[in-house]
Amino acid sequence: MPTYPPAVGDRAELPEPFRAAVEGLRAALTAHGRAGLELEEVPAPKRLAPYAVAVSAEVGRGDDQVASGRFVVLHDPDGQEGWRGDTRVVAFVSADVEAEMAADPALAQVGWSWLTDSLRDRAASHTAAGGTVTRTVSCRFGQIEDAEEVSEVEVRASWTPLPGADGTMDLGIHLLAWCDLLCATAGLPPPGVVALRR
Repeated sequence: MPTYPPAVGDRAELPEPFRAAVEGLRAALTAHGRAGLELEEVPAPKRLAPYAVAVSAEVGRGDDQVASGRFVVLHDPDGQEGWRGDTRVVAFVSADVEAEMAADPALAQVGWSWLTDSLRDRAASHTAAGGTVTRTVSCRFGQIEDAEEVSEVEVRASWTPLPGADGTMDLGIHLLAWCDLLCATAGLPPPGVVALRR
């Protein structure tokens, strides 16, 4: 496997138009405005592509962390087999869900639709999307007090962002679409909607 140079955060020279796309992503990173959602740029993998940038996220409800994820953008000016382009998004989301939801066989299809709907609603043009949705139920044992079952859903996906009508690639809208997916898996209301409480 080839060893690539350091990722985006450590390089001063980035190829255009990837430099502008990364600037759009970083602008969205600081301006998402979702309550309970914390985003942070983190070191990106260095051996998957010549250039990369990564974002991690956590979703909290009260004092509890209910979801987490990672959003990685890979860029290879020469492209890679299967990408259908020179840039690829690789995303991961994991969230706690109620046991009844985890037991529902339709959860996989619903989880995938959360991703596709988020990309569509944000007008995040893309191609070659693929991934998996996994339902898990874990039991805690040993020194963990109050042993109980923990149900989770995981969405792993990748897709190739496409340039917009102006010919530029806006990675910011892809990041925001992923944020919408993350919040949907965590049970947070859509942007602009206030959850009613009893």
